[in-house]
Amino acid sequence: MKNIAITMFIVLLVVVLALCFASFQVRETESALVTTFGKPTREITEPGWYFKWPPPIQRRIKFDSRMRVLEAEIGETTTKGAVPIIVNTYVVWKIAEPLEFFNSVGSVKEAESKLRSQISDTQNSVIGLHFFGEFVNSDPEKIKFAVIQQEMLSHLQEAVKSSGYGIGIKTMGIKQLKISKDVSEDVFKRMRAERNRRTEVTIAEGNAEAAKIKTDADSKTTELLAAAEARAKAIRGQGDAEAARYYKMLEADPELAMFLQDVETLKKILEKKATIVISADTRPFELLRKIPDIKPKE
Repeated sequence: MKNIAITMFIVLLVVVLALCFASFQVRETESALVTTFGKPTREITEPGWYFKWPPPIQRRIKFDSRMRVLEAEIGETTTKGAVPIIVNTYVVWKIAEPLEFFNSVGSVKEAESKLRSQISDTQNSVIGLHFFGEFVNSDPEKIKFAVIQQEMLSHLQEAVKSSGYGIGIKTMGIKQLKISKDVSEDVFKRMRAERNRRTEVTIAEGNAEAAKIKTDADSKTTELLAAAEARAKAIRGQGDAEAARYYKMLEADPELAMFLQDVETLKKILEKKATIVISADTRPFELLRKIPDIKPKE
């Protein structure tokens, strides 16, 4: 009985060791490559449990297939208008093809070195197609950061794919953008000049509008003055006509006309309560003493 137990234990140990040497597990975050006598023969990108021949016939090499972030070194490049800018870009990448990655790159460190070179080429190629005003501008609608980043991503993906690195590029973006002191001064000068130009345009438009309003006001004033002058002439004509009628009455009977004028003046003076000390012979108060003897003219 004891020999049977020892035999079973030995058999189990052999099976476990065989499984350890002849099988392996690939997790969700991994990919693997199986080599036969040192040459890659099979790549595995799906998680699961796999079998292989024990070493030294076959060996397995695992790779971390999770996304990695690579921040490129800060570098200076030139825009389309020959304006130098300093950019700092980042790339999100992963090992997509283990076999190609193993044959062309071999390690993550070497992959990042090659990516930095490709990123530099992409920056120079894409940024050189755009003007500085598309990166920095007082008008938000003229800034094309999203378009430029998408062009950089497409350019880098194509370059990495054609190089056969076995790498997948997920995202590429501009983390930081700087400009030199001289360029900054030139940018601020252009911005000030642009704002001054807009100010001058606004002032010119305001002056034009003010001139238009003044012209309209002058025109209306002229019309009103003409209308008032015409009205005044009409009133003066009416008054002259009325005066002419009274003049005829005055010529017909001057004494009666003066009497009526004195009566009218006296009514106006005595319209309100008043105390007046004057001689009784003063016109028109002489009417308070006696009524003049006025006879109609024949």
